[in-house]
Amino acid sequence: MHDELEQLFTEFAPLFTRPTFANALRLLKGALLSLGSRTVAAALRAVGLQDDPHFLNYHRVLSRARWNARKASRILLHALVRAFAINGQPLIFVIDDMIERRWGSKIKARGIYRDPVRSSRGFFVKTSGLRWVALMFLPHIAWARRVWALPFLTVLAPSERYAANAGRRHKTVVDWARQMILQLARWLPDHRLIVLMDVNYTSQKLFGAICSRVTVVAQMRLDSRLHAPPPPRLPGQRGGSRKVGERLPSLKDRLADPLTEWISVRISEWYGRREVDLQIATGTALWYYPGNPAIPIRWVIVRDPSGRRETRAFLSTDPEVDAIEIIRLYIRRWCVEVTFEETRRHLGVETQRQWSDLAIARTTPCLLGTFSIIALLADRLDKRQLLQVRSAAWYPKTVPTFSDAVAAVRRHLWTSGNLLHSRSTADYERIPAPLLRRITDTLAYAA
Repeated sequence: MHDELEQLFTEFAPLFTRPTFANALRLLKGALLSLGSRTVAAALRAVGLQDDPHFLNYHRVLSRARWNARKASRILLHALVRAFAINGQPLIFVIDDMIERRWGSKIKARGIYRDPVRSSRGFFVKTSGLRWVALMFLPHIAWARRVWALPFLTVLAPSERYAANAGRRHKTVVDWARQMILQLARWLPDHRLIVLMDVNYTSQKLFGAICSRVTVVAQMRLDSRLHAPPPPRLPGQRGGSRKVGERLPSLKDRLADPLTEWISVRISEWYGRREVDLQIATGTALWYYPGNPAIPIRWVIVRDPSGRRETRAFLSTDPEVDAIEIIRLYIRRWCVEVTFEETRRHLGVETQRQWSDLAIARTTPCLLGTFSIIALLADRLDKRQLLQVRSAAWYPKTVPTFSDAVAAVRRHLWTSGNLLHSRSTADYERIPAPLLRRITDTLAYAA
């Protein structure tokens, strides 16, 4: 049977020359099979090419070869939509950034950032690294029985110091997010899109540039300026039309106002898939700051009557969206943190060691994209009943996780017979079948 990975990766073939495509496919297989660091040398060893005298050709796939990463992102996106989208339903995406901890004077784009993993509300930790802005698809995976965040477009957001040294204008993460969402809308012209983002991206500059097919659900500041709709224009009135009406109380004022109407709701899929009882207040308004477009929104204030959770506010750029649906949509953002953690644990993000600018700009997006490729391969293997769930007497697991998906893909690569790149010899050792299964299972689940 034709190898599933090669069949999937054939869609990317037009981006490469024939030799580069063959080398890129071997590197991808090596990245899936490697344990520990995801260097080019480790990938070559994993597929038996450690003695290849032309090893430099594999390094050049990332550092010198001419292929378009943005076109590869588009191909991956369409493959994800075909596999996981539900007909008639809007496509849900999330945009967020990740700090890849890296040191070295040759890494020009690195900066000093707050470490989101090691920091807490009362403890600030700085780290040297690269900031990546990732756009991910958020489908519900049937065989996993949950939502996964599948990266397909990741861009490097260089530091301010890099921009100053290069004589370029510094682009913030909001600037990158605006361009990425506009690109997403061009790639999917026939779909209704919903994009989730946290408060760091909540900007009128971003929202004002997005087309009407894209609905943004985001966290917002409690002191945001809200206005009523503008009054109707009177006959014979001179001057330009007003953008907004009178100033409305801020969400912070509404929170303190004893006359604010609160509704008690129960959210069944809170973080950690728990049920929680909350109180919400909601309404519609125009979100406006002078010099920016007026954005019609539905706002939602969420507070915990027990006081254990922080009070937060959310918005939707579609005022017709239900308040509870806004909360449920925003909760999906938690999948992003799971994806970032899984790529560090299973795919070796932060272990690569490239120094050239082009290789750095390509390697991390490729590793994050590998997460989505594994999901696609696991979906195909599930249809052939080859997606196994690792369980034990003390751990009765019934639903596949990402570690099971990685293991299934590794087993398929090992047993598909296409990893033999050296000449065959008669030097074989007979291994008992139960022992071989235990060795295979241990290696398949090794990080």
